[in-house]
Amino acid sequence: MTFADHFETFHGLPVFTLPEPGEEALPAAGDVAWRLDCFEAGDIPFPEVWQSFTDRVPSAEVRALVIGPWWEDEYSGLRPVLELILADAGRFPALRALFLADVTGEECEISWLQLTDVTPVLETFPLLEELGVRGGDSQGLGEEPLSLRPVRHEALRVLRFESGGLPGQVVRAVGACELPALERLELWLGVQTYGGDATVADLAPVLAGGRFPALRHLGLQDSEVQDEIAAAIAAAPIVAQLESLNLSMGILTDAGVEALLRGQPLTHLKRLDLHHHFLGDSMAERIEAAVGSAGTEVDLSERQEPHRWRDEEWRYVAVSE
Repeated sequence: MTFADHFETFHGLPVFTLPEPGEEALPAAGDVAWRLDCFEAGDIPFPEVWQSFTDRVPSAEVRALVIGPWWEDEYSGLRPVLELILADAGRFPALRALFLADVTGEECEISWLQLTDVTPVLETFPLLEELGVRGGDSQGLGEEPLSLRPVRHEALRVLRFESGGLPGQVVRAVGACELPALERLELWLGVQTYGGDATVADLAPVLAGGRFPALRHLGLQDSEVQDEIAAAIAAAPIVAQLESLNLSMGILTDAGVEALLRGQPLTHLKRLDLHHHFLGDSMAERIEAAVGSAGTEVDLSERQEPHRWRDEEWRYVAVSE
């Protein structure tokens, strides 16, 4: 899987990329999610893009912000960009959503995105409702990896980490956060080769329920231990409060779905997403009959075939490098 296109919508708003000055008329500040992209802005440094944005757009009315490629030539770390945004936080009282790294695969591989500690975003914007982050551990490129510290945040409703290798430290921090308003949580766990060293045990605080009382959608995706996650989900207390569950994009096999079928009922779910899987026909039919027949929408698209090398089979997640 690659990220071929930039966001078209974010936080319920159409995405509008800030053009070069004078290139076209600007929409009302609160009517769009503003996307900042050094390439689209004329290959100028991000501080100049940020200055142009704050000069031309009434920042007090901005509701959503999307950060695209923030470098000019060589990839660089996100920290200076985030520091600029945080330093001007007082100018954005209406900001409710932020996405860091709306970057396509052609612009930068997801594992190469050089991120930072994103905790200050939650500490600085207490009214933020949605935070999305794309990237992982920077693959030894000399920058700090993506990280998070446990926080309490009263307003956050959506938290999403897209990664081909999500650090276990981030997963544990999410589980230790207090997010009473959180409705949607998605974690792309990835593979160990690209820094995805989280274990099923790291997910235990999330699966236990209680910490996120408003949670209605849970995505634990893109994992090379997807079968183990499915087995944990089968007995997880959090499932009873969910309306949708996403176990897609990973190495889900018949063993994982067998565990789901032997576990607690899933028929209360409105949607069960298992796309990009390695299920046999018989097991796919069984989960469809057991869950789909009750009215749950079951996504079993993108069936994969293992790669074969000599006498071994190799299965793969949707997003890694």
